[in-house]
Amino acid sequence: MAFDGIVIASLVSELNAELTGGRITKIAQTEADKLQLTIKNSYTDETGNTTRTQNRLVISVNPSLPLLYLTPENQPSPLQAPTFCMVLRKHLNNCKIKSITQAGLERVICFHLEHLNEMGDLCQKNLYVELMGKHSNIIFCDETDTIIDSIKHISLLVSSVREVLPGRKYFIPNTQKKLNPLTISEEEFMEHVFSQPAPIDKALYRTLTGFSAVMANELLYRSSLTGHNMATEFSDMEKLHLYRNFCEFMELVRHQEFSPNIVYHNDEPVEFAGIRLSSYENLSDYKIVPAENTSQMLYDYYHTKESLGRIRQKSADLRRITHTALERSQKKYDLQSKQLKDTQKRDKYKVYGELLTTYGYELHGGEKSLTCENYYTNSEITIPLDETKSAVENAKHYFEKYTKLKRTYEALTEQIRETKEEIEHLNSISNALDIARFEEDLTVIRKELSDAGYIKKHLSGKKQNTRNLPKSKPLHYISSDGFDMYVGKNNYQNDELTFKIATGNDWWFHAKQNAGSHVIVKTQGKELPDATFEEAARLAAYYSKSRDQEKAEIDYVQKKHIKKPNGSKPGFVVYYTNYSMTIPTDITGIKEVTE
Repeated sequence: MAFDGIVIASLVSELNAELTGGRITKIAQTEADKLQLTIKNSYTDETGNTTRTQNRLVISVNPSLPLLYLTPENQPSPLQAPTFCMVLRKHLNNCKIKSITQAGLERVICFHLEHLNEMGDLCQKNLYVELMGKHSNIIFCDETDTIIDSIKHISLLVSSVREVLPGRKYFIPNTQKKLNPLTISEEEFMEHVFSQPAPIDKALYRTLTGFSAVMANELLYRSSLTGHNMATEFSDMEKLHLYRNFCEFMELVRHQEFSPNIVYHNDEPVEFAGIRLSSYENLSDYKIVPAENTSQMLYDYYHTKESLGRIRQKSADLRRITHTALERSQKKYDLQSKQLKDTQKRDKYKVYGELLTTYGYELHGGEKSLTCENYYTNSEITIPLDETKSAVENAKHYFEKYTKLKRTYEALTEQIRETKEEIEHLNSISNALDIARFEEDLTVIRKELSDAGYIKKHLSGKKQNTRNLPKSKPLHYISSDGFDMYVGKNNYQNDELTFKIATGNDWWFHAKQNAGSHVIVKTQGKELPDATFEEAARLAAYYSKSRDQEKAEIDYVQKKHIKKPNGSKPGFVVYYTNYSMTIPTDITGIKEVTE
């Protein structure tokens, strides 16, 4: 993740197209370090038709998350506007945006503004937005770049490099002595990049302004070079090859040929960039999703990140409950399995009792053992005896031990079956938590845990109205052949999909002997093509506990062969005839329907 100079160049290109010529009609400081500007614009085409647009521009200089993007959402303003907001309103209300520029590839955007003062004279102003991590700021200057005000005041006590106070001159400090990638010459590139005593990827982003580690790695990938090699160890041919690829790279920026895209890993966004990150194309579990524009890319990335973070936070207690219950069940299963193993000698005691009943007449009393023929195996056997008891009493003792172990075996067999089902159920809930996307998904999972007794129900005088619970919908995909494919996100959805939505000839898919979603393909009375079978199997593999593996084995069968035993847990089904296939867990390219 890098809000680097190339992303900002892509953003500036987009903002110029959308906002230049527009007027700022509303200024709101929604947070201490966040502005929202409303810009209205109009365009007249060749036929004389006028199109009016309204855009909202969010500018955040939060030290941990500096951002700037266009958004359709309107954020509430505080009842009393802060001083900086009042200064902007005084000077910039209904001002015109002349242009939007970026200094080289610096992480600085300048809005060149034009407005009328109190005397009706035309005035020029500059609004600088610096997106530099903890040094981020919004600085308002006059036409001579003298600072009028800023959202953060920086004195010499805070920074010895630059004061940001009213009356001071605005400038961009170059403390790291980096070079502009748009103007660097071949000689400068060779001298400064390859003289760095560091790996080549670090040498690139340490030398070039606005170049992030992500862009350095992308450039090296396109040059078929590795980033771990030391910059000083490159041959002349390798240096020239890298420089030529760098020039091609920068031509994309000069000609504004941007391709905003987001890289996802298991549905979680991990990177974004203004140029396609082709270095992720051949990596399993990663997929590159192009964005409509840079603002949409930033909104989708951070909104999804925030949503996933919120879901993880809200699901933390459910994960803890599930994990604790799963650990307890697994320990119980191990103990029961060990106890069951101890019952395996029960038949030996039965044989001892029967042989003592047959050959006991040979004993005279006081013997510690009896050696006789085992007529079950036609071999000699020695039976330990209690010398204080008679043959009949020893036989009775062995029969009692047999009976006790037999009862234990029967009880443990049933208990182990129940414990195994409990483990499978908890694993399926854990999988549902892994694929939950929205808060309503967590509500359904919480209800399932409550129904199963893992969460205590707090009784109240009123009965809970389940109709008011948020409706969680299954995932919906379309196969390349046009068939609807549905994926259950939890066990209640799995049951609903399999036994209410699916009909007899629809196909059902599930990860073999593993927790996962039920996947249903609606056949519409047609034969399914092979491609649809494979895509549905990939969905079943991805939405299961096997998703981190390269491949998974999937069972598939028509719905009419699926049965649900009476009293079984949610999501549990049985089937006795099925097909199987081993399929990759990658679902890249399968179209999801978002409603």
